[in-house]
Amino acid sequence: MKPTRPGVLIGFLVVAGILTWAMLKPLYSSLPTVPWTAIPTVLLLAIGEFYSGWMTKARIERRPDTKPVEPLAVARLAALAKASAYGGAIFGGIFAGFTLYTVELLEQEVPRRDFFITGGSLLVCVLLICSALYLEHCCKVPKDSADDDR
Repeated sequence: MKPTRPGVLIGFLVVAGILTWAMLKPLYSSLPTVPWTAIPTVLLLAIGEFYSGWMTKARIERRPDTKPVEPLAVARLAALAKASAYGGAIFGGIFAGFTLYTVELLEQEVPRRDFFITGGSLLVCVLLICSALYLEHCCKVPKDSADDDR
């Protein structure tokens, strides 16, 4: 598995944002308000992935008071990190599209509420992407010092 490239994630975020913004033009008035529950949910996912990365790195480096990590567990965490990064980019793009559309309507109460909720959701999606990239980085196999001597 190759490392996730940030440029691809930015591309997904931008494309999803533009598509969402374009689809909201005719549909926004018929949609219900955006729920605020995405913010704490995605924030908890980001915190969990960051903590998992931190602990996995410590276990891979065999720091004192840590147990060795199972290789299959590291592969699963790497797959989770890759999926979370792409999912965070897509959902971040959707929230960015909502934020861009509602910024024009800030004088109205409901669009203003949607603006702040989608803006906060966009920020935590970016945090999830960063945590996922950190977890993916922590799952890399360290270079062996014996390989450097050869």
